[in-house]
Amino acid sequence: MTQLSHDRYCDEIAHQVGEFRAVLASGADLSATVPTCPDWTLEQLVRHVGGALRWVELIVRTRAQEEVPVDRVPEGGGPGAQGDAAALEAWLAESGALAVAALREAGPDARVWSWAGIFTVGFWARRMTHELVVHHADAALAAGRPFGTVAADVAADAVDEWLQIVQFVQRALPDGPAKELRLPGRSLHLHATDTAPELNAEWLIEPAEDGVVWRRGHEKATVALRGPLTSVLLAFYRRLPLDAPEVEVLGDRKLLEFWLERATFG
Repeated sequence: MTQLSHDRYCDEIAHQVGEFRAVLASGADLSATVPTCPDWTLEQLVRHVGGALRWVELIVRTRAQEEVPVDRVPEGGGPGAQGDAAALEAWLAESGALAVAALREAGPDARVWSWAGIFTVGFWARRMTHELVVHHADAALAAGRPFGTVAADVAADAVDEWLQIVQFVQRALPDGPAKELRLPGRSLHLHATDTAPELNAEWLIEPAEDGVVWRRGHEKATVALRGPLTSVLLAFYRRLPLDAPEVEVLGDRKLLEFWLERATFG
């Protein structure tokens, strides 16, 4: 499946960091619980995102060939003062700028360590793009702000990437939760209703006995999830409930719920 260009990922990372900063600048309560990550407050979410950006920046800038311990990341934990939105925003802005600069300087093909067996900088540009998109949705929920719409090319690529991660996890952790996603004869269909035909924003997912397989296209399935592409993406990442008015579930809803519970790794 064709991915986006390296520059496109870098642009989107910068954009999503800007969206996070807007949440902080809005006067959101930093102590508010993140509904979709209930172990975190909004401030902890922002620190997680900024820390991840700085971790990736260090991996890419140093061309690390093995995993870098998080505690070695300079300023990876964020500002020392708690509850200081201005300091947190400034730190996040710098984190994003550093990460984007490192990714652009390295280019997509430079060899670096990753946890997914894809040893290129391009992996990290793509992964951080979608990490930021989904956590921006978390931040908006915590702040009680509207989330808006994810660019169609980014949203479609986020679905592709997550399905590829499910496949990787099934191979790497054969005894993990994804081992239960082996349901021969069952299938799921994701159908975006608001995109241009050339994007082909539909997916057929088959949790086969030897591992999940998937392809783009319009095909009948055991269960279908329909709606605008951003809403389908958020429901697929469990950031939007299946009974939300933005999406429609047709067919075996329990199968979809079963998939979503076991295809979530963070």
